[in-house]
Amino acid sequence: MKILGLSGSLRQSSSNMAALRAIEKLTPKNIDFKISIHIDQLPHFNPDLDKEDVLPSNVKIWRKELAEANGYYISCPEYAHGVPGVFKNALDWVVSSGELMNKPIAFLNASPIVKASLSKTLTVMSARIIETASVDIQFLRNKVDKEGNLHVEEEISHALETSLQVMIREIHGK
Repeated sequence: MKILGLSGSLRQSSSNMAALRAIEKLTPKNIDFKISIHIDQLPHFNPDLDKEDVLPSNVKIWRKELAEANGYYISCPEYAHGVPGVFKNALDWVVSSGELMNKPIAFLNASPIVKASLSKTLTVMSARIIETASVDIQFLRNKVDKEGNLHVEEEISHALETSLQVMIREIHGK
């Protein structure tokens, strides 16, 4: 089983990456959890390039990484009351190819604006948003130390553990 973490932030020390690393640390050893680092390497979406014979190699890598995953965690910041352009661009590259179809997705973010926007986009893409696996971490940025580690109270830690259990059940179809 493979779970892929997707960060809408390009900063390695961002609170979004810290949230994904927190889930990664909780993941059982028999599950492969990986955090994608490919979104900043994608060209601007261009439908003229969305053909197998001219598809950019970085897009092929991105699609393969998504296709191999059984489920996803998304942690995405809010910029100017919306989803960061680089993350929306990454999603645009997989609208027609279907890597997210019928796969479970959980959100790890504090912004209801981003969650609402991504929910609309992902629903159009036929992804399955798992609300019971999503965790809102209020004031996420304030819970990350200088080394990029997430420090949360017991309630949030329990919510992250529960989220992971729900995600695993969703992947198994139970």
